[in-house]
Amino acid sequence: MLQSFKPVSSSSRLLYLDWVRGIAAIIMLQGHVFNSFTRQDLRNGGPYQLSQFVGGMPPAIFLFLTGVTLAFLMDSTERKGLSPGRRVWAALNRAGFLLGIAFLFRIQLWAFSSARQWSDLLRVDILNCMGFAIAVASVMALFPTSERIRLCAVLGVAIAAAAPLVSQIDFSGVPAVVRDYLAPNPNFFGFFPWAAFLAFGVSFGSLLRTLKDEQIGHAMQWVAMGGTALAFAAYTMSSMSLSIYSKVDFWLNSPALILIKLGVMLMGVAFAYLWTLQSGVQGWSWVRQFGTTSLLVYWVHIELVYGRWLGFWKENLTIGETIVAAFGITLLMLALSIAKTTFPSWKAWLVPTPSVPKSISGD
Repeated sequence: MLQSFKPVSSSSRLLYLDWVRGIAAIIMLQGHVFNSFTRQDLRNGGPYQLSQFVGGMPPAIFLFLTGVTLAFLMDSTERKGLSPGRRVWAALNRAGFLLGIAFLFRIQLWAFSSARQWSDLLRVDILNCMGFAIAVASVMALFPTSERIRLCAVLGVAIAAAAPLVSQIDFSGVPAVVRDYLAPNPNFFGFFPWAAFLAFGVSFGSLLRTLKDEQIGHAMQWVAMGGTALAFAAYTMSSMSLSIYSKVDFWLNSPALILIKLGVMLMGVAFAYLWTLQSGVQGWSWVRQFGTTSLLVYWVHIELVYGRWLGFWKENLTIGETIVAAFGITLLMLALSIAKTTFPSWKAWLVPTPSVPKSISGD
C-alpha cells in the first residue's frame, strides 16, 4: 500500500511529476518518428496505429502538468501575501512567456523550412494552447487554493462539455487564426477541448498544495482508484447510443475521451509516485531526465523529425527501420538532455571560480 512507504520530503516529493513528464516525452518521440518516417502503405497496420493511439496522450499530459505548476505558482503568490491583482499578473506573465516561446519556436521552424509559408508562423501548436489557456485560467488566482480545487475541476468539465457545441459554430466569418485558437481541429490545439486538461491540472496541483507530506501516500491511493473509476465510467458513457449532443466526434471533441485520458493520467501519476519511492528519489533516472528538459527535447526533435535534416527518411522506412530510428533519436535526445543539465558543471570546470581571500570573505 502507498501509505506503507516512508513519505518523501517536500523538496523531493514532486520528482514523480518529472517522471510522468519524462514518460510523456518518450511516448511523444516515438509517435512523431512513426508519423514522419513510416511508409504510407504501412500505416494501416497494428504497429503504426498503436504508436499513434498511444501518441495521443503526451499533449494531454503536458497540458495537465503545466496546470499543476500553474497551481503551484498561484499558491506560492497567495502564501507570500500578494494582492489579488499581482497574483493574476504573475499568472499572466507565465502565459506571456509561453506564448513568446511558442512564437519563437514557429519562427525558427519557418526560417529552417524549405517551403516557407507565412501562415506557418501563426500555426496553433501545443505551446500556443498552453499560453492561451493559462491566460484564461489566470483569473483563478483571485481565489484561495482550497477553492481552486473545485472551481478548476468545474472549469475543466465545462470546457470538455462545450467542445462538441463549439464544433458546430459557423466560423466562416472569423479569421482563421481565431478559429484555430478556439475550435476543435485535428491539425491544431484549440482551446476546446485541450484547455480542459490544463484546468484539471490546476485543480490537481491545488489539491497537492493542501496536503501534508504524510498525507500524500494515502491520497495517491484515492487518485489511483478515482482515475480508474473515471476512465471506466467515461468509456462506458462513450459506448452508449444515447447522447445529449446532436453530433460528436469521439476522437476530436468528445468529453468522454477527455475524461478517459484524465483517468489514465491520474492512474499514471499515482503509479509514478509509487515507482519513484521504490526506486529512490535521490538516484538518477533517465526517464526523469527527459522530464526536466522536456521543452528542449520537444523543440529540437520537432526540427529533427519534421525538418529537412532527415528528409531522406520521411515516409520511406519500414516498421522495423522506424523502430530503430525511434530508438536512435530517443538516445540522441537523452544525450542532449544530459548535456543541457550538466553544462553548468562543464562551465565551472572550464572557467574555475577564483578563490576569495578569507580576509575579504569574512571567514
